[in-house]
Amino acid sequence: MNSERRNGWSPYIAGALVGLLAIASAFATTHFLGKTNYLGASTTFVRAAGLLEKAVAPEHVASNEYFNKEKVKIEWQFMLICGIFLGALIASLTDRSFKLESVPPTWAERFGPSIGKRAFGAFIGGVIAMLGARMADGCPSGHGLSGLMQLSASAFVALAMFFAFGVIVANILYRRK
Repeated sequence: MNSERRNGWSPYIAGALVGLLAIASAFATTHFLGKTNYLGASTTFVRAAGLLEKAVAPEHVASNEYFNKEKVKIEWQFMLICGIFLGALIASLTDRSFKLESVPPTWAERFGPSIGKRAFGAFIGGVIAMLGARMADGCPSGHGLSGLMQLSASAFVALAMFFAFGVIVANILYRRK
């Protein structure tokens, strides 16, 4: 194990904190925000795009049937995404592992240092992940954290599929030459 990783967070403490945060999040979502359930389809990025588009082309947003149905607004899911970013930033700063990389070392070792190739790979991977999340009716984090927390049968199946296909794809992409 390299010395710069030894100062990282304990997985037991981090796991316990995630569990406590999940309980607090479920409580806040159902009691304070009035949601009838904790699980739900994520439309955060679409709503955020609508919010940005509303600033430059409000007439287009007003005429878009989807935006009229979903109401373009900042809500708990958007705040969760901001919190994930801020939490990851704070965690990496506190354990001194923060660094900016345009091409991660594992990718560069397998595919070369091209930023364009990495950006293309990330884009295609994002599209595939988005399609999988839509087919599974939720993302790995939603199924893995909130779904398992509620002992949802669909979450167990979806998470097993996400994990299995993640292992398969990682083996295809990163296997030894």
